[in-house]
Amino acid sequence: MANEPQQDTRSPRTASRRRVLTAAALAPVLTGVPPGARALSAGPKNRALIAPVLTQLADWAEVGQALGRPGDMRRFMYHTGLPRTDLRVFSHGIRINPALALGTHVSFVRYADHSTLLMGDVVVTERELQHFSDVLHEHGIMQTAIHKHLLAHEPDVWWVHVHAHAHDPVAVARGLRAAFDCTGTPPAPPAAPAPPVDLDTTAIDAAMGVKGSADGEIYKSTYVRREIVADGDLALPAGLGSTSAANFQPLGGGRAAVSGDLALIAGEVQAALVALRRGGVELVELHNHHLTDEPRLFFVHYWAVGDAVQLAQAIRRAVGATNVVPMLGVGG
Repeated sequence: MANEPQQDTRSPRTASRRRVLTAAALAPVLTGVPPGARALSAGPKNRALIAPVLTQLADWAEVGQALGRPGDMRRFMYHTGLPRTDLRVFSHGIRINPALALGTHVSFVRYADHSTLLMGDVVVTERELQHFSDVLHEHGIMQTAIHKHLLAHEPDVWWVHVHAHAHDPVAVARGLRAAFDCTGTPPAPPAAPAPPVDLDTTAIDAAMGVKGSADGEIYKSTYVRREIVADGDLALPAGLGSTSAANFQPLGGGRAAVSGDLALIAGEVQAALVALRRGGVELVELHNHHLTDEPRLFFVHYWAVGDAVQLAQAIRRAVGATNVVPMLGVGG
């Protein structure tokens, strides 16, 4: 496993200054914003933020073993996806592809003070929710949001945001595994060739202003906030807990079901809601995902069915009301 915690022999003032300078120097990397690009809304001010550090896949071998599923590296994040392929969920008569809106995701990030942050979004059925919550609590893993991502869906499914900050990521992973084991979350499926996405992805990219990526049959467009977002005194890397995304599920004939969310500060919420509704996009939820984030972020989840390119154009107008840029590389 990676380095164990070590005593910091620096004075508090020196340590604090180093943390601030580290976060500032990494700002373009953390936010995914090119150097020199201006953040239109302020991030954390006058605070000593602890910066994440880069790791390698091998550093997380014990965490992967504890979770019982393979993970991958996404810049600073060790990411594990656990799609609920065991569920047959329908919304407005459309069967939801797990990659569209039924994907559990957990990410671990190492920090300069040798601590580790866990953040994730877990899909559970209503019947699983209470027991799942109890097991999380037994293992010291917090819940920071419980909400819906879909309208009028059967069976009832909930999305739970999980959070832990500790020096023993393996213990956190064991706690997660115990919680997952009391749900129907299936083991990792064998690798298989990805089917083609039955959509005009070139036109979607042009409308969204970002190069999307395929996740099986689902096409995804992802953005990140321009400013550094902090969780407590930790600087979050781009793609962790502050992304805006649009996920397109092909329905044939150029049509798609779209499920996604926008990450916004308070002053952006109303303009984005209006833009979504004027584009014929349905609103699902407006809520927070975190408890101690700065700037304070709100998330708007939305749903739409129609011509994929026209929906992309409508969603792009809502995205344009927020302070984001296209995400560089793989999102999470």
